[in-house]
Amino acid sequence: MTTLIRPEGPSPEDAVLSRRGLAGAALGAAAFAGYAPAALAQAARPIVTDAEGLTIQETTYPAPDGFDLPAYVARPEGEGPFPVIIVVSEIFGLHAWIQDICRRLAKAGYAAVAPAFFVRAADPAPLTDMAEIQRIVAQAGYEQVMGDISATLAWADQQLWADSDRVGITGYCWGGKVVWQAAARFAAIDAGVAWYGRLAPPANATAEQRAAGAPWPVDLAGELRGPVIGLYGGQDRGIPLDTVEQMRAALTRAGSAGSEMVVYPDAQHGFHADYRAGYDAAAAEDGWRRLLAHFHTHLKS
Repeated sequence: MTTLIRPEGPSPEDAVLSRRGLAGAALGAAAFAGYAPAALAQAARPIVTDAEGLTIQETTYPAPDGFDLPAYVARPEGEGPFPVIIVVSEIFGLHAWIQDICRRLAKAGYAAVAPAFFVRAADPAPLTDMAEIQRIVAQAGYEQVMGDISATLAWADQQLWADSDRVGITGYCWGGKVVWQAAARFAAIDAGVAWYGRLAPPANATAEQRAAGAPWPVDLAGELRGPVIGLYGGQDRGIPLDTVEQMRAALTRAGSAGSEMVVYPDAQHGFHADYRAGYDAAAAEDGWRRLLAHFHTHLKS
């Protein structure tokens, strides 16, 4: 099991094993079927949210490129309409943890929709080869991802149970960066919560890598259509704190009311992922509290 310290997966210099070891990862995978085995810790005790009082749906809808985009949907039982939250996955796609995040949001009164951004190429969820996972994820470019979010918004607008006038977005790691991008792109998105998504290109990035990752959140602070909270770990080796400060300064310059950057000094990358070795219960619980308060303010008030 590779210890993930970067949103897009490890670099060659990160090729170290967790102290729990590969055997532990295999045991964990057996105990928690459906969780991404590439990051699952043996000692993990993931929160498992039941579906009582919820309606769960697996559906597809057309993306702008004609692809039938799969999505996992969890919402409260009843007619609604319920505020909608788009959930953007990590590099592992729609594995069990992302589905559980959707159910947690549904328990809080939201209709959560998690699109499968990567499956045009392949499903990364069951894979253990990080190089192959990264290859799959790299094929989901900015315009494709924004098109998939556009399709999700359009599909939700057609559902009687969805209040498409109240829409939020949240995402993790790879998906955390997407939150910033989508909040700048779509006027329909009223608020966002970004969990440890990359904000700026790495200092050693090539010109090609900088271009491939654009637009970067630090360049979008003045374009946000709704307020975004960024939740980051002070011990995140993949997202330097100086880029968090760059983003905070950019938000201040832009006068982005309601947006803020929150840093948990002792937390690592992926601190909200309760199936990973880097899970930090205190930071995760505080971040979730902030998420619910933010969405309550901007989607329910």
